[in-house]
Amino acid sequence: MDLERIKDILKNEPAFRMKQSYKAVFSDLADDWASVSVLPLPLREKLSEEAPLSIKAEINEAKDKKSAKAAIDLGDVWVETVLMKHKDGRNTVCVSTQAGCKMACDFCLTGKMGFKRNLDHQEIIIQVLFFARYLKKSGQRVSNVVFMGMGEPLDNYEEVIKAVRSLNDPETFNIGARKISVSTVGLVDGINKLSSEPLQINLAVSLHAPNDKLRNKLMPISRLYPIKGLMKAISNYIKRTKRKVMIEYIMLSGINDSQSAAKELAELLKKELGELFTVNLIAYNQTGKYEASKAKDVKKFKDILESSGIEVVQRYKFGRDIKAACGQLAGEIK
Repeated sequence: MDLERIKDILKNEPAFRMKQSYKAVFSDLADDWASVSVLPLPLREKLSEEAPLSIKAEINEAKDKKSAKAAIDLGDVWVETVLMKHKDGRNTVCVSTQAGCKMACDFCLTGKMGFKRNLDHQEIIIQVLFFARYLKKSGQRVSNVVFMGMGEPLDNYEEVIKAVRSLNDPETFNIGARKISVSTVGLVDGINKLSSEPLQINLAVSLHAPNDKLRNKLMPISRLYPIKGLMKAISNYIKRTKRKVMIEYIMLSGINDSQSAAKELAELLKKELGELFTVNLIAYNQTGKYEASKAKDVKKFKDILESSGIEVVQRYKFGRDIKAACGQLAGEIK
């Protein structure tokens, strides 16, 4: 599917043809131009031939039906995207922004793939469109989008921002900016740029350690962007945007889940960020040499943070049986 080719074909048509086509693609969620009866037959035939609406993908549903993972064929690469169905009725799509990843986080399968290329904004929003069509069958819609799939969003900054604007556009998905989240391993330059954008999207920062020594081991990017500079960038982001930031912390048994680590983390965040942040404790999904923290250790860790006045949430364990959970996207289902 090529959205730019659609625009090119319609550029010499009356302006209302573009509106009709966008409605067919993004509102009616048509997957075949033949069904778009408002367009004249010759135009439908041309679009079908030169800009088909099909999205080549393979999908794997979790046994509990609360999540699904799709591998989408972009021609030269496959990327994975995940749908998460929440108890409160929200349907969140987790999109990839790169094929592979440069960041090489030690606990993440995507990082072990190496980096292939950036995705353009069309290739990002096609992932949302795929699951929008999937949900339409049950009378549901995509309500939230998180840029937390394969790749580092702020390493593909311009295309990610284009995708955000497209998702927010009333003529496409019309998803509220506050229902869109961008996650980063801590690219300071990208955070600084994002703080100047006139967008009310959410920022999540993967910290995963309370000090540079441990973070360097888990996340090589920390050598380039040490915690002190990262905290300064997050603090400036909070001051500029007045938006609460999500601090993500994956729980690794015997690595970063000790009570002393919890105390160090609480001290760091309270000192550097003030009040406008939340810590998200993420259950680790087995991908190799690390093990998930025991429930009792997670509770102790959480209790220490909360006793310091820090708001803490725990992410629901979506997609484990289909390898669709945090750190597990590796293009395996194709």
